[in-house]
Amino acid sequence: MSRSSLKPLDEALEQLLAQAATLPGSDTVALFDADGRVLLRDAVSALQVPPQDNSAMDGYALRSADVPQAGTVLPVSQRIPAGSVGGPLAPGTAARIFTGAPVPEGADVVVMQEDCEALEDGGVRVQVVPQAGRNIRRAGEDIALGARVLAAGRRLDPAAVGLAASIGLARLEVARRPRVALFSTGDELVMPGEVAPQAMRPGAIYNSNRFFLRALAQRLGCEVTDFGIVPDQLEATKDVLREASREHDVILTSGGVSVGEEDHVKPAVQALGSLDLWMIAIKPGKPFAYGRVGGAHFMGLPGNPVSSLITFMVLVRPFLLRLQGVSEVAPKGIAARAAFDWPRADRRREFLRARLDAQGELELFANQGSGVLTSTVWGDGLIDTPPGCAIARGDSVRFLPFAELLS
Repeated sequence: MSRSSLKPLDEALEQLLAQAATLPGSDTVALFDADGRVLLRDAVSALQVPPQDNSAMDGYALRSADVPQAGTVLPVSQRIPAGSVGGPLAPGTAARIFTGAPVPEGADVVVMQEDCEALEDGGVRVQVVPQAGRNIRRAGEDIALGARVLAAGRRLDPAAVGLAASIGLARLEVARRPRVALFSTGDELVMPGEVAPQAMRPGAIYNSNRFFLRALAQRLGCEVTDFGIVPDQLEATKDVLREASREHDVILTSGGVSVGEEDHVKPAVQALGSLDLWMIAIKPGKPFAYGRVGGAHFMGLPGNPVSSLITFMVLVRPFLLRLQGVSEVAPKGIAARAAFDWPRADRRREFLRARLDAQGELELFANQGSGVLTSTVWGDGLIDTPPGCAIARGDSVRFLPFAELLS
């Protein structure tokens, strides 16, 4: 396949996402189980938060006009702990108040206890001239009655779950988890634990892809069925594809989608269904494939571990999120300065493993090979390099943190 016939990444991603209709069905889950799920309906508040004016700290609620100068002494007329409601504040008095307690009617300021001196006779000496409105959290300043606090299509995180709890929601309607069938191909693959390192036969390698692909899919909320390692045989590959297509939304494979005589996944998919996308203009990860087998989406990743990982992050991740109804699937890149020279511009869009140094600049892993998985542990993310673009020390580049891509 010529370089000119490779599909540009943005076009490939647009084509993929056009096929990623939100899966039918939904789940209603308890709030404790909602982290990582995708919200299907807007969360709307049936109350205002806070429900009434309350104290932002421990101290004394009073009228600012009653303290014209520092050192003014006021009698303490009531005590208001959090969870209780005091009565109206009598003019010329103060109320002992605690964080979160409702501010009594008539008070217009809370003076923190560090600026007050409690007296033995029960009064309080206010050591500052208070400013009206200080240290009071106003009713509804966080959430107004009827406000949409979480929008449908949002992937829930711990903060969002806490926000849902703050408006009294105990259960949420979320997208159904995608059912993903996962398998690897390659007669050279061995599972860790089956053979000791010193007993590995020549040409054999441990199957690392199976572990990180399963973990990534599960992090994205998928239910993963692991079909293991499939031998490099066309009929065996077709058998697993048939079985996987019956009960799964997505078939995810690694290996077997390139142009070698032992690459059987691509012809097996073509024999059973359709192959709609093959070969992307990215480095690493060119031999990525997309198609359909029965009612399932098929996504074939390269066998080299870094290629497999990167194509998952930039192509499979947004696809799986869109299946769950996530509206914003693009990772948030940041601008950072290069602390290296990269004169070897490639005609493909290139993803370089890098990390931020103590000065906030990016340093590059020395070996950018597609089989060097250590680069992904050493690095903090990927430099998204446009086709034909060389990088000089000091240039501003687009950096995609792994914190975005791996979750």
